[in-house]
Amino acid sequence: MAKKAIIIGATGLIGSHLIEQLVQDDSFDEIVTLTRRSAPFSHPKVHNEVVDFERLEEHANLFRGDLLFSCLGTTKKQAGGLERQYKVDVEYQFRAAQLAADNGVSHYLLVSSSGANPKSSSAYLRMKGELEQKVLTLPFTRISIFRPSLLLGERGESRPAEKIGAVLLPWVCRLPGLRQYRPISGAQVAEKMINVCNKTGTGIETFTLDELFYT
Repeated sequence: MAKKAIIIGATGLIGSHLIEQLVQDDSFDEIVTLTRRSAPFSHPKVHNEVVDFERLEEHANLFRGDLLFSCLGTTKKQAGGLERQYKVDVEYQFRAAQLAADNGVSHYLLVSSSGANPKSSSAYLRMKGELEQKVLTLPFTRISIFRPSLLLGERGESRPAEKIGAVLLPWVCRLPGLRQYRPISGAQVAEKMINVCNKTGTGIETFTLDELFYT
């Protein structure tokens, strides 16, 4: 039976690759993208809905389907400060997950980060870890968490530090014991997420570093 997917973060690096791959997957007959601004995708399977993430409750009916792919994320600079970044990286995503769980969505798939830890000294990793802890309290039948390292691919905004890392890390990770930390492309993460959701499973599963490179 064909499935309906909901995506938040659809215009980002991984989200955009997810759409490209999902439209080619016969397991899915409907893909709903929830975005802040109109983001039309030229495929009959894809339906874009503009939502106010500050008032997600008003859009609760849109969180009905089989799966929720949560790919939303930002940086401190892009968001305009840590407080705003927290809203996007934790509050918006958790509220979306709550609405999906309330509407009976069975499978939740979250893009987190390598090193996610609610007690981390890094604000970014602390936010990712806090979100993970929060969503684990929700009554999904299945929760899949993906923790990639540095992501490679073309983004809509400039991230100089990531560009430098994208050049250096592949060489550094050739050293013994560091291969598992090598960068991964947004397309590879999207492919892994789709392969995971097309296999049966229940409970909580986490995919980190090397595990993301294998389907």
